[in-house]
Amino acid sequence: MLNTVSHVDEGSAAFDAGIIPGDALLEINGHSISDVLDYMYYSYDADPSFLVQHRDGNREILELLKDEGEDAGLEFEDYLMDSPRSCANNCIFCFVDQLPSGMRKTLYFKDDDVRLSFLTGSYVTLTNMSERAIQRVIDLKISPINISVHTMDPDLRCTMLGNKNAGRGIDAIRRFAKAGIEMNCQIVCCPGINDGNELLRTMEQLAALYPSMHSVSVIPVGLTRHRQGLYPLTPFSREKAVETTRLVEKQSEIYLQKYGSRIFFCSDELYLKAGLPIPEENFYEGYPQLENGVGLIRLLISEFQDALDSVEGPAAGTPFSIATGVSAAGTIKELLDMARKRFPEIDGRVYPIVNDFFGHSVDVAGLITGSDLIAQLRGRDLGKHVYITNRMLRDGGGIFLDDITLDEVASELGVPVIPIENDGGVLLDAMMD
Repeated sequence: MLNTVSHVDEGSAAFDAGIIPGDALLEINGHSISDVLDYMYYSYDADPSFLVQHRDGNREILELLKDEGEDAGLEFEDYLMDSPRSCANNCIFCFVDQLPSGMRKTLYFKDDDVRLSFLTGSYVTLTNMSERAIQRVIDLKISPINISVHTMDPDLRCTMLGNKNAGRGIDAIRRFAKAGIEMNCQIVCCPGINDGNELLRTMEQLAALYPSMHSVSVIPVGLTRHRQGLYPLTPFSREKAVETTRLVEKQSEIYLQKYGSRIFFCSDELYLKAGLPIPEENFYEGYPQLENGVGLIRLLISEFQDALDSVEGPAAGTPFSIATGVSAAGTIKELLDMARKRFPEIDGRVYPIVNDFFGHSVDVAGLITGSDLIAQLRGRDLGKHVYITNRMLRDGGGIFLDDITLDEVASELGVPVIPIENDGGVLLDAMMD
């Protein structure tokens, strides 16, 4: 059973009540527990009663003694206590559909689970949610949730998501707003489809849902070279990126004056494609869309400058190199030059890696593969080690998207390859060794 207990924290309320691994949790205070959201919501109360089923099949009601909001101390065999819900869409821009064949199976799974949105920050479309599931979000006050909107036109949303029920998600968004559910949303912008006046209409309708509509990111569609047989899409040109960025900035300035928040933010990638400067730190209002690539560069610069102002030298002078995506290479070079002005002994170089694996239009560091690192760095002056962002690696391990391991890349290059966090202070520490 997916609601079977796998671990009980020693000294916790569940431990003291006698719950042990192998027990299955059935109810809390008389409420059936179908997944982790039910568990988190109903176990929040002080001194709850748990109905458990022991391994021998016997059921028992156990009283837990704990404060309101205190963790009961249980872990389950499955994180969700249920199977993850897969995507029911056929989005015209889906990145998973643009992966080459032969990669590991987990990369092809598309989750579209509102529970993961709440717990891990993933984005959902709401198309696979039943009326009961929508109402449960409202009843349990599941907030915040992250939603892929793309357009507020029901017919166009059905086309973009490849799902005849996609328009229902717009109704759910409005119901969530009325119930006070905080939402962070994203718009994958496709030239000629949901940009221009259509983007403006979408922004106007979403802004009307403020403050429940907390933030919205506008992201340029990502197109790989593996799009054979897929919906014909046009990549962003510099001119189109400038036009879109200016439209979003102009409209968000109106909302800043009206609501006190811009609400809408273009991703760093859109600014880079447009050749426009990244906005200053106060523009981002606390970085609500950081995980969606909005403000990552500005935060990195700010962290780096703060660290540089406080660090004491000298630097070790150990020669090194940094490998990153084409889009971020200019910024990393600027930071390296900034550090050298303070510590001339720093001996480093930056190598932009062209994405041959996915295609040259994909230029973000997080999608660089091991094979491209090997091909483009072999024989170069790398110094004593190569730094990369840990975003190139998947699932917290040492494996790149193409299944090549970190150790294999290091072996081919003849120097250690060291992943580091996307943090300005950590980057400066690496440069100074």
